Amino acid sequence: MTQNLDTLTQSLLDAAKKAGADAADAMAVSGTSVSIDVRGGALEQAERSEGTDIGLRVFIGQRQANVSASDTRPETMTAMAERAVAMAREAPEDPHIGLADADQLAKSWNLDALELSDPTPEPDPMVLQQDAQEAEAAALAVDGVTQVSGATAAYGQRMIHLATSNGFSGGYARTDRATSCVAIAGTGTGMERDYDGDSRIFQADLRDAADIGKSAGQRAVERLGARKPKTGTYPVLFDERISSSLIGHLLSAINGGAIARGSSWLMEALGQQVLPAHLSVTEDPHRARVPASRPFDAEGLPTQKRQIVENGLLTGWTLDLATGRKLGMPSTGNAARGVSAPPSPSVWNIALTQGEQTRDDLIRDMGTGLIVTSMIGATINPNTGDYSRGAAGVWVENGQIQHAVNECTIAGNLRDMLMRIVPANDARLHLSRVVPSLLIEGMTLAGD
Repeated sequence: MTQNLDTLTQSLLDAAKKAGADAADAMAVSGTSVSIDVRGGALEQAERSEGTDIGLRVFIGQRQANVSASDTRPETMTAMAERAVAMAREAPEDPHIGLADADQLAKSWNLDALELSDPTPEPDPMVLQQDAQEAEAAALAVDGVTQVSGATAAYGQRMIHLATSNGFSGGYARTDRATSCVAIAGTGTGMERDYDGDSRIFQADLRDAADIGKSAGQRAVERLGARKPKTGTYPVLFDERISSSLIGHLLSAINGGAIARGSSWLMEALGQQVLPAHLSVTEDPHRARVPASRPFDAEGLPTQKRQIVENGLLTGWTLDLATGRKLGMPSTGNAARGVSAPPSPSVWNIALTQGEQTRDDLIRDMGTGLIVTSMIGATINPNTGDYSRGAAGVWVENGQIQHAVNECTIAGNLRDMLMRIVPANDARLHLSRVVPSLLIEGMTLAGD
């Protein structure tokens, strides 16, 4: 399959050159996915898909165009190239676009060390169904759970290949195996729902399906009897399930696209303190068995470990070639793309420095406040960092959990919030975003 995708991308480049392109890059993605849903102990839905998608980007001077297809016949690739060249001739000029210089391209990488693909065979659909059934049964066995709205087990495998007209060619395989369950507790208007799930590259690493179902059921039951909290200013603990969203807002604000557009609340923050001085955010695209790992980026540049925030100080932006050129900086090797669009900047695996206290320690010390376990909606001002989100979770008084909470809003300013975070030590190390539970003092809470 690797050779096939290599051949497809080279054929696209040949077609682009024949059609009159000055330069081009091509991408091919071939994949298989299987998903099994159960309800009431019986199979509810089974899906399987297989296919190959191809994409071609061509350059005519400083103009570019991108086309894609799921048809890999030679005549289709010829038509794609001709259409792309015609589109590029009509596109506006952009002085910042273009392929990497030859000396910037990745020359070698160690796929075995990344362990992106599980060598074990694709699971039989009956094995997936059994996992989903076990998760559902475990959720229903939790006292207080009245139904399971869905239990799913899935498997996927993809092959990806990228080639450029100036000499780069590389590809890799990626697999994933997942189980999830959504449980509902209570009846009538008092019903509450929650979920749990796990996704891994290697099937052997996946959590037990019964454990996932039991956890989903327990989480749903814990939400029963929820009520609004009193409006005021309180400490808020962002549970590890959702704490990565806070660091995600920081990562979005330092994305080269936002910086180049001038629409970021961290526009003037380069070299400034954005986190407490003892905390850092590290990006490492070479972690083994982690979904966001990759040997090279979508422009053929080598990926590398970097400190996005070091000892509280913001060290740089997240850049692909085009945004780097706009800002007068080199790419950080963070280009991402699909077959249907040009590259754009994106982060790979990131990790926030963990704290020394446990989650229970932070709950004990927070006094009276809110533990947020889920959020809905978002109003984030990209220019000021003003933050407002609907939240649900549990109420804490005198360091003790009291009751479930829903229908409230938490608000603050991200620049101020991030400077006050206190991390626990409970981050899950296998995730692509390793962020522990985070406590923030003095947040505005709107309820009753």
